[in-house]
Amino acid sequence: MRFSYFILPVLLLISLFSISCDSDYRPMSIGAADEVIVIMDSTLWESDTALALEDTFGKMIETIPGYEPTYRLMYRDFSTNSQLDELRRNKNIIVVSSIDDDTNVAALIRAILSDEVEERVRNGDSFAFPLRDRWVRDQWTLLLTSTSDEELAEKIINSERSLVGNLLELEFERRIGEVFRRGEQVAISDSLWQKHGWSVRMQHDYVQSVETDDVVVFRRYLPDNNRWMLGWWKDDVDNIDFLDHEWINAQRDSLLEQYLRGERDNSYITTEYRRAVITDEVVRDDRIIGFETLGTWTMTNDFMGGPFVNFTYYDPETQRLFMIEYGQFAPSVNKRRFVRQFRAMGRTFQADSTWNSVDEMITDLN
Repeated sequence: MRFSYFILPVLLLISLFSISCDSDYRPMSIGAADEVIVIMDSTLWESDTALALEDTFGKMIETIPGYEPTYRLMYRDFSTNSQLDELRRNKNIIVVSSIDDDTNVAALIRAILSDEVEERVRNGDSFAFPLRDRWVRDQWTLLLTSTSDEELAEKIINSERSLVGNLLELEFERRIGEVFRRGEQVAISDSLWQKHGWSVRMQHDYVQSVETDDVVVFRRYLPDNNRWMLGWWKDDVDNIDFLDHEWINAQRDSLLEQYLRGERDNSYITTEYRRAVITDEVVRDDRIIGFETLGTWTMTNDFMGGPFVNFTYYDPETQRLFMIEYGQFAPSVNKRRFVRQFRAMGRTFQADSTWNSVDEMITDLN
């Protein structure tokens, strides 16, 4: 049986949220954006629920080299108010327990939930309750509770995409602040918009290395962390029936072979198909249709490789197709943080909906 991921109605959430506004003088949360504190009774750290958390939030990322989990899970219990106060300062928190357990964690969950919401949990109608800024600013909290350890574990596994996705979307917002805190090259974004009808936000130290009628490449050269961004576009695409996982990767490989070549003769970047390559739709709040592809690349005729993040976007209003790809070569650096930065930067893509309007206003009187 598949369970749904329930979000409480607005009226029920009123008692759960601390309202954030300009006058919120509470301290900022602490901890890394990719670290999650799991508040759970210590007797349950090897329970079915704990294993379910490891299989979802702690799952190994298939699309980067080496072993890195989706999130680093750190299990904590508390026996005093001061210990709880310390835990509540963290940036990402999961509070998890069966609803009627006789533990401090279960008591904490019941203290937060109203009687009506508790009844929904016991009836199997709700089990997951995401909160923002509950105790400090810039905080994500997730309450997970059900009637038994086995029941809760099954619901977590069946709702992996929604549960983990909820935190990932917030992390992308946080990564944008991280990427641009040292500066942003607004002039480059403006130039892309004016000359080519699209833009992404550009980090402070990327340098343009290629510009043609339909391709741009920007590089960020650092000795131990070399990164790049490639942009490609095509006009007059009246339908995208051809656009699928195979086409995206074939087009990527063609562009990479031409524009991202190695130092050795006949060496160029191509997709590493022996590892996972995953394409998913990007949900946006505008007209743009988007797909995100994650995987690893390898250097043909050389011993190099790393992760990539590709975005394929289509604007149905202007019938323009776009491809934005970020890649990294950093053999001695953990990749998760930078891949999340790429995923955040690629989501800043915008396309000019009036790009064809000038041509359409020109009338030939001959």
